[in-house]
Order: sequence, then structure tokens, then C-alpha cells
Amino acid sequence: MDILERMGAEGHEQLVVVSDKSSGLKAIIAIHDTTLGPACGGTRIWPYKTEQEAIQDALRLSRAMTYKSAAADLPLGGGKGVIIADSHKDKTEALLRAYGRFVDTLGGRYLTTTDVGTTGRDLEYVKQETKHVVGLPTTAGGSGDTSIMTGLGIYMGMKACAKEAWGSDSLTGKTVAMQGFGKVATHTAHHLMKEDAKLVVTDVFEGALDRAREFGLAVVKPDAIYGLDCDIFAPCALGGVINPETIPQLKCKVVAGGANNQLLSDADGAELDRLGIVYAPDYILNSGGIINVEAEIGSEYNPDRAREKTERIYEIMERVIAIAKREEIPTAKAADRVAEDRLNAVRSIRRVYRAS
Repeated sequence: MDILERMGAEGHEQLVVVSDKSSGLKAIIAIHDTTLGPACGGTRIWPYKTEQEAIQDALRLSRAMTYKSAAADLPLGGGKGVIIADSHKDKTEALLRAYGRFVDTLGGRYLTTTDVGTTGRDLEYVKQETKHVVGLPTTAGGSGDTSIMTGLGIYMGMKACAKEAWGSDSLTGKTVAMQGFGKVATHTAHHLMKEDAKLVVTDVFEGALDRAREFGLAVVKPDAIYGLDCDIFAPCALGGVINPETIPQLKCKVVAGGANNQLLSDADGAELDRLGIVYAPDYILNSGGIINVEAEIGSEYNPDRAREKTERIYEIMERVIAIAKREEIPTAKAADRVAEDRLNAVRSIRRVYRAS
């Protein structure tokens, strides 16, 4: 499929390719849908092997942001920026400021924030060239670390799934197998430990496992996590981990975690449904980050507002489960239905003349 054909098929509005020779900037900005508001999404710095790969990633991720914001009831559309570079070697003030100037040319159609390879500190450089930035450090007047609210949202979603699986949303005594123990998973773990859940953790990085041991958590090797006898399996690292090879190993009643693109394909969501495993769609549970940055748009950041909206993920997950049961479809498709119904409802509002 060529680029324009894919954009048309998936509803993308705009694709911007930018270059600045002096700073070495090569970037793609994709705007998927602005029905609900300005497109918002992080800027990823990654050493893509080809320009085609970078474009495909920007298109895919921008569409996912539309669905995430729509399902989370936010006044935002979906967008994504990708910079073709190695964040460990190529990231400079000049590159980030050059990128900020191109973001500014979009006039607010795209609001950028952090993603893989970018930090709040990087955004401070971008901010010097454009006001269309969210997720700045709290010391710079922003909302700060998004992993805090993301962790809370995952926890709330887990509780909603527990209610469906066991008739109670209490996680006391439940065993949660966490695949990946980065910042988001660590914040999720804090909530789980307060409720006396039992955590078993794995990660490919020894530093993350050391942190888990400091909390007194059980640690297992990466390959052992799938077949662990647990109540909740929580993918919090790579995508595609729910697939035909891993599903037969699962011994849980709920799959709920923070990783993006957990299902390798739609068929895997259907298989979880067939097995009676409650699956929490990733973009429902991990929307606390975008909720957090939205709370700083247009006004001073209000942490209480961000927390209150993040806690609504419980209700959104309940709605997803209800739709799945009523229409006899997997929860992954039900989540898409929630997002699409909101988008279509707003698109259908009759236009009225309003004097300027």
C-alpha cells in the first residue's frame, strides 16, 4: 500500500516531512484526526533503518493516539512525531530547537510531548521555539512525569477487570505477574502493594530487577513469566507479547498491563476471549499519561484534575467490558467501538453559523 492510499484508508489528515541540514534533523509528523481537538502525541527519537519505516511508525502511532484520547474522553485528536536519530548520540539542542520550529509551523494542529528517546528536559529546548508543547517538567510549569498517572490508570483498569473476573474489584491476595519493571510498572506496583497484592516481576535489565528486590518482590527469569500461576498477567514492556506462542502458557484470568500493542494480531484478542480471559485493551489502561498532559493545556496544570480523570479509567474499562458482553465481541474490538462511537457522534453534530 502506498502512503497516500494508507492515509486515506485509515483516515489520516496530514503527513509532514521535515529536514534541517545544519542540525541534522530528519523528522516525520503525522496528524491522524482532529475531530475532537488538536492532535496530541509524543515525539519519538529512534534510529529507523529506512525513511519508510519511520513514516509507517508515525502513521501507526498517530492513529493509536486518536483512539486513546477518544476513549479517554479527552478534547484531543491523534498525532505523532518521529525523529530519525539515535537519542544517545545525535540528540542536541540544535536538533530539538529545529524540530520545535517545524512544530510551530503547524499552528497548533499538533501538540508534542515526550516519547521513547525524549525527556521533559528535551521539551524545554522545543519550547523555546514553539508554545505547542505539553508534558514539560513541573519546574517549567508543566505536568511533569507522566508515568505516575499512567501507573495509576493501569491499577484502576486492573480493578475493573478483577470485578468482572471474580465479582469484586479487590486485588488483596491476588498474584500479579509483571513483565517489565520500568517507571510505569513501578508506579503501578506501589498501588498494588498498598492493597496487599502479591507481585512477581521479570525484566531484561538487571537494574530493574534490583529495584524490584529492594521492594521485596519475587523475581523470575523472562521466559518463566508466561507460565506463572497467577491471577493477573501484566505486560509492561514490549508489544506483541500476547501471541499464539504465549497464550497457551497463560494461567491467569486477567491480562492487564501498560505495554503498547500487546496483541500480536486481532486474532489473539479473540483467542483470549474464547478462553474466558478478561483482556484490558492497552490504550484504555495506559491513557493516564495523555490525561496528565491534557490537564495542563490552556491553563495551569491541576494535578487533582489529572488524578480524577485518570481514576475514570475504571469506569471506561467497565463500559468496554459491558459492550463486549452485550455484542459478544472481544474487549479489544469493544474498546475501538467506544472510541469510534465518540468520534462519529462529534462528526455528526450539525454545523450552525456563529458570528465571529
